Amino acid sequence: MTDREEPEPPEAPDDHEFSEGQGFDEPYDGFDLDPPELSVDDPSSVDPVDSRVVSDSLDERVVQNDDVDADELIDVGLSYLGINRHEQAADAFERAARFTDDEDIEQEAWVNKGIAHGQMEEWDEAVGAHREAIFVAEDGDFEAEAHTNLAYALWEFSEDEQAYEHAEEAVRKNDRLPQAWYNLGFIENERSRHEQALDALNNAVRLGFQQADVYEEKQRALEALGRDEEAQKVAEQAEDIREAQERDLVERE
Repeated sequence: MTDREEPEPPEAPDDHEFSEGQGFDEPYDGFDLDPPELSVDDPSSVDPVDSRVVSDSLDERVVQNDDVDADELIDVGLSYLGINRHEQAADAFERAARFTDDEDIEQEAWVNKGIAHGQMEEWDEAVGAHREAIFVAEDGDFEAEAHTNLAYALWEFSEDEQAYEHAEEAVRKNDRLPQAWYNLGFIENERSRHEQALDALNNAVRLGFQQADVYEEKQRALEALGRDEEAQKVAEQAEDIREAQERDLVERE
């Protein structure tokens, strides 16, 4: 996805969490989901856990601020994603894409719009947005993110062969993008190309991808290759990561 911090993608129907490109908390410095600075006359009158306050403020900000720039619109869209208002996020990203004359910002906005549609499982719209992202800026800053997100959307749209092509293209465009290697590894596993899957997943780990899902995919590849002892060790790593994530969620609550 892009160089801002993105929320974690939803679980796919088969319990595989396909990576939506650039935006995992670690190691990628992704979406910043903190809302833009919003002014309130009396802060004590605002319930800090009431997401409606944030969303209403964002609505007013988008409607009334005529001189808002595309970067600000993208931040607004990301804030909407952070409170699960995906339709409004998609609208904000589209406005950003149409408002800017900077190809890289436009590409980033289209990628994020595609992700917002993906959160709503609107795969046709997601595919269209990611294709637009690729079209508007050949060799743009976010082209790899566009390809890996397009691969994700196409896979969910049951266009398996095209998904594989774009997953490969993503790592060709940026071989330092860990989520792109993870997505490719998942598809290689699905195609029963387990050696190739393992290579891709190892690349993702080497680049710092430390989600439990990548280790679970490694476990699947190793088991298919008959390397059961290694698979068990990897499964334990995946479980340790999930337990750590659960503890972190409890502590945040």
